[in-house]
Amino acid sequence: MSPSWPFVVIAEFRVRPGSLDAFLALAHDDARSSVAHEPGCRAFDVAVSESDPLAVVFYEVYDDRTAFDAHLETPHLARFRAGFPALIAEERPVRFLARTVSGAEAG
Repeated sequence: MSPSWPFVVIAEFRVRPGSLDAFLALAHDDARSSVAHEPGCRAFDVAVSESDPLAVVFYEVYDDRTAFDAHLETPHLARFRAGFPALIAEERPVRFLARTVSGAEAG
């Protein structure tokens, strides 16, 4: 892997019935705060499955592993970590990838 490729994190959750709105409120706070306050966070998308509205996926892009490690120490992630366990039925293993290209990039 090239060290210049962005570091991608994919986190997947299955939310408890009746808890989606509360979970998304926490997730949106973390996502928006990450992009706004972390120079190394390039993108943080929160998506809900069309076929299973209790399945939520985070797609996060950081400059590198160091930028992601800095994310792990932020107050907004601490808020998410404090609130989400009671709202989920399952948390799948987090996946780490290296992004080779983004269709949004010119050239």
